[in-house]
Amino acid sequence: MADVLLLHHARGRTPGMRSLADRLGAAGHTVHLPDLYEGRVFDDLDAGVAHARSVGFDVLLERGRAAAEGLPDDLVVAGVSLGVMPAQALAQSRPGVRGALLLEAFLPTEEFGAWPRGVPVQVHGMADDPFFAGDGDLAAARDLLAAEPGLAEVFVYPGEEHLFTDPSLASHDEAASALLLERVLAFLERVDEEPARS
Repeated sequence: MADVLLLHHARGRTPGMRSLADRLGAAGHTVHLPDLYEGRVFDDLDAGVAHARSVGFDVLLERGRAAAEGLPDDLVVAGVSLGVMPAQALAQSRPGVRGALLLEAFLPTEEFGAWPRGVPVQVHGMADDPFFAGDGDLAAARDLLAAEPGLAEVFVYPGEEHLFTDPSLASHDEAASALLLERVLAFLERVDEEPARS
């Protein structure tokens, strides 16, 4: 079973993030869900983003990197929205990472250098999400898919909700989340069967 480092979105380590971690854990995976906000949880996305800005994205990136310290080298890194930033940075820079699950966000790979050889990735988001589709994340993910067709998968769901994966929020989409979870669990099973990279 995989060791998964799961990094939360801009509203914080919500009950829904804990629920996602629990569902992955119920499938036999070991899930680490650090709190990048040091206990803060926000009632709306704007407040969470404002907090992230006040803390500093560079600080949150470093907190995400620090959360991986002491964990097995062959992690699967996962992030939701804001959490994609440190998850993707780890995927592209930390030796031994076995895979990346990037939910509701994706940064152009050049932000952190080239995509590493042999590291599979899944990207998930909604087709009309103004953050995922409107801010260029989907286009960047499709660029990676074109460059790495054997490693990258991009899944797009109908709808416009951001944070649709969090069951504790009004933006939750149950049908899309169920399909996403099915795909994520299949990804983890495949990654667990593959030999670790040296």
